[in-house]
Amino acid sequence: MSREVIKTTGAPPALAAYSQGIVASGKFVFMAGQLGLDPESKQLVEGGVEAQTERAILNLKAVLEAAGSSLENVVKVTVFLHNISDFAAMNSVYIRYFPANPPARSAFGGNDLPLGGLVEIECIAVVPE
Repeated sequence: MSREVIKTTGAPPALAAYSQGIVASGKFVFMAGQLGLDPESKQLVEGGVEAQTERAILNLKAVLEAAGSSLENVVKVTVFLHNISDFAAMNSVYIRYFPANPPARSAFGGNDLPLGGLVEIECIAVVPE
């Protein structure tokens, strides 16, 4: 099995001992959770859970593209919310990026997220041949 570490400046750098993403056997990308951090300022974006969801998805997109994949190739998403009552607000943004045939998804609430984030999103995607 091959294992390739993905690093891109299109998303914030890893804040601890993890990689932005890993391509395994050249077929799967396993993504680290992405917060709503601006890649340049490395600060959480303002505007609440909707703005942080949008930025987190754009960060996922940047890492996926650096790995040779895309949001269209995502097969599983996990969403961590600081407050589960923000689910509808998060989902209103999420569905714009996964409008048809969305990936499998789990969502959890009641989490203290890094840097005080309101949402963190991770995913697994395939790399097209």
